[in-house]
Amino acid sequence: MYPTTILDQKTYHTNDFTPFALTDILTEYSKKNNTVFLHFWQYDQTVILGMKDTRAPYLKDGIKELRDLGFVPVVRNSGGLGIISDSGILNISLIFPQNEDAKISIDDAYKKMLTLTKVAFPEADIQAFEVTHSYCPGTYDLSIRGKKFAGIAQRRIKNGISVMMYLSVNGDQQARGSAMKKFYQASLQDDFGNNGYPAVIPESMKTLETLLAASFTVEEVKQRFIHAFDQLYLPGQQLDSNQWKKDHVLTDEWTAQIDRMQERNKIKELAHDYTI
Repeated sequence: MYPTTILDQKTYHTNDFTPFALTDILTEYSKKNNTVFLHFWQYDQTVILGMKDTRAPYLKDGIKELRDLGFVPVVRNSGGLGIISDSGILNISLIFPQNEDAKISIDDAYKKMLTLTKVAFPEADIQAFEVTHSYCPGTYDLSIRGKKFAGIAQRRIKNGISVMMYLSVNGDQQARGSAMKKFYQASLQDDFGNNGYPAVIPESMKTLETLLAASFTVEEVKQRFIHAFDQLYLPGQQLDSNQWKKDHVLTDEWTAQIDRMQERNKIKELAHDYTI
């Protein structure tokens, strides 16, 4: 088994691209150094858009709708469609090297996150299938009794693999779904629900807290995932991600990653949000 590291981050504001830059660096580092990472991070009151979202014909109207609802948009470097991040949403990345002798398929990589989640919540009957009317629907949406509580995306860089999940722990999931529905209605207008964009039905998604009829804090969920990670992999050292960055990332490498994210976010509808 590969050595492991568990990294935790503070909650970031939208004009800080650290989570995305660090994910790419960790993914490449994972292969170079044969290391498996479990990485936690959060944003506050943010809608994380995929590149497909930025091609919506009335994006300006959609962005205005999000801002009016109190959200700030950022364009990510993985996944195709938008998700919400706030204090009740935990983002989790499972990052590992590609096995040269037995290549890890896209589905097998997703299954690693599914297994991790099932071990973290053994009391739950977790299923993986596309919840069509959720926001950011995909084959590996995670649901309980047909209601989605998590979605998974994947990114591969130089034979490192990052499987990233957003997990709705607690909070107002109905309001999150409603915000994304309004975004797509404004961004697509008469084409709402067409051309690969979801016709979001907020009721298709619930929080883990609601589905399991139990109170969970984000910190409690982190501990569950750490325990599951330690069961499935070698027990990992737990570090603050900023300290790991100081110890392992060169200034030029970090600057290059941030520059890439800035370029990705140089969209006229977003321009006045970013001051980095």
